Amino acid sequence: MRPLSRRAFLAAAATLHAQPPRPTLPTFVFLMADDLGVFDLGCYGQKLIRTPHIDRLAAEGMRFTNCYAGANVCAPSRSVLMTGQHSGHTTVRSNASVRTGARVALQSTDVTIAEILKGPEWRDAFDDTRAYSTALFGKWGLGEPGTTGLPNDHGFDEWFGFLNQQHAHSHYPQYLWRNKTKEVIHGNRNELRREYASDLFCREALHFIDRHRYQPFFLFFSPTVPHARFESPDLGPYAAEPWPDDAKNYAAMVTRMDDYVGRILAKLKECGLDSNTLVFFTSDNGGIFDFAPFQTMGPLRDRKGSPYDGGTRVPMIARWTGRIRPGAVSDYPWTFYDVLPTLADLAGVRGIPHNVDGVSVAPTLFGKAQDPNRPLYWESFGGPEGFHQAVRMGRWKAVRHGLDGPLELYDLTADPGEKNNVASAHAPVVRKIEAFLAHARTDAPDYPVPRR
Repeated sequence: MRPLSRRAFLAAAATLHAQPPRPTLPTFVFLMADDLGVFDLGCYGQKLIRTPHIDRLAAEGMRFTNCYAGANVCAPSRSVLMTGQHSGHTTVRSNASVRTGARVALQSTDVTIAEILKGPEWRDAFDDTRAYSTALFGKWGLGEPGTTGLPNDHGFDEWFGFLNQQHAHSHYPQYLWRNKTKEVIHGNRNELRREYASDLFCREALHFIDRHRYQPFFLFFSPTVPHARFESPDLGPYAAEPWPDDAKNYAAMVTRMDDYVGRILAKLKECGLDSNTLVFFTSDNGGIFDFAPFQTMGPLRDRKGSPYDGGTRVPMIARWTGRIRPGAVSDYPWTFYDVLPTLADLAGVRGIPHNVDGVSVAPTLFGKAQDPNRPLYWESFGGPEGFHQAVRMGRWKAVRHGLDGPLELYDLTADPGEKNNVASAHAPVVRKIEAFLAHARTDAPDYPVPRR
């Protein structure tokens, strides 16, 4: 074998130097739509709205049929996701304080997924070059300017998007936040509509992946589609459909989200990250769009804002090429507060906060059984009753309106629409759930619960 010439040797050395070794720690990409219903996706049975990239993600990974958001509206659901605490413990439990009507921010003592992946456990175990890079592009909703709840103060190296969920109702905003600086969107000034916010978020996500391909990272991509207002830069394949304008726009927004997913998956493949990346796709709460042919909520009762399954059941897909069996379908019940312990587990983090309510679902991802009967908990505020609690325990779903209200009980196996209250026929199950509820939550000053 002829030895390399000096020029060839130097060229080979330069190539090795320019391409550092791939990270050995897994990369995490969490993709979350806004107000997307379970049944808006082809892989969950949708026939009219086109979602080919998300459908392919499901075919290449695991699709969950019993996954739940952290809450039935966006801010508390995101708080649950970030902290690993359910809505009876997490700091942000509603879109606003029940007591004052003001926004509630994460506290400086709250620990998020991003902080876990960057925290002192990593610095103790590894050199800094192997710590996670972290980014959030899209909607936050967990802290206003000048509060303790800003993304950069909770573990995110890079952040671009909406702080306030009300501001996020506009898909053509005049400004967004880049880290702690307000950035004017010049294409939308003076009533212009040239810059679609979620398109900007996708551009940032692709650029982040490009720049961090040689180190482990956590990317949280949280665009504001298909949340109302129902407006899309174009109607795409739905322009000629005989539907109301809102329906055309909604379908176009869902398909636009699908396009973002396709572009992100293509970028991961281009960067050689497919086999080292766990990708999740979900929605922040139950669906809301009420157009009969789409059947956004399918057989589920109610929709966003409700304690019933229509308010909290969400699509969930997990793909990790070579690790998760393609085409797998799981009916294991789990929820957003399980995400933090799952990512910590897979990243090898040796300790997480003691107040985390979730469990790692890594065994389920890899085809192993987990207890389907552990209780899952939600609480919410709103409507004439004011306060609601919900528990899922295996096949059983319980709902209670007010701390002193009677418990409703539904058998989700036989009755996924929660139409038939069977509490009177299953007294032992009711007693078990009531015993759990007696210690399920803690009081919080911003969320007083009236007692009769």
